[in-house]
Amino acid sequence: MDRSFVPFGKPRAERADAVRNREHLLRTAREMIAELGIERVTMDGLAERAGLGKGTVFRRFGSRAGIFRALLDADERRFQQHVISGPPPLGPGAEPVERLLAYGRARITFLLDHHAIARASFERGRPVPAGDPSVTQLHIRMLLRQIGPIPSLDGIAIQLTAALEGPLLLYVSRPETDVGLAAETGAFLGDAWQTLIERLVR
Repeated sequence: MDRSFVPFGKPRAERADAVRNREHLLRTAREMIAELGIERVTMDGLAERAGLGKGTVFRRFGSRAGIFRALLDADERRFQQHVISGPPPLGPGAEPVERLLAYGRARITFLLDHHAIARASFERGRPVPAGDPSVTQLHIRMLLRQIGPIPSLDGIAIQLTAALEGPLLLYVSRPETDVGLAAETGAFLGDAWQTLIERLVR
């Protein structure tokens, strides 16, 4: 386990019934997204589909955007678990350069795959809900230290974090795009990430 890679957020202690309700609501929300599309997921619709009271949904998420923030949070935790204890090269067991390359490609794919949910989770006056870039920064810094002496390591870690997390902010501001274009964008950014890392460590 990578002890310097800190899991996203800190889970709150919840009653067993609250945990069951949350998981049921998130599962139902995912089903609605797959069947109806994000734009047709509403608080009332989620409550009806899940067979729970509207008050329960409101207390859990607070707003429609809160539904999508919760989905992002759950998927972010799952992504980080793959990094912490999943198979190499994303997880432990591979050489640090290989892990850094794998992390960049996986992170780009994750962010692009979640761009529609991220758009739906925007709420005026709240931060952009794109996970916690400091987690990526910690992981990158750890891998850079394992690679060997790198001048201005902390500054490089910040710049590489911006290279990964920054494209999401640009991408989600664009109109909705099809899956093919998203895949093309992911490959383009992934190749650019690999070039950046290979030139840094050579």
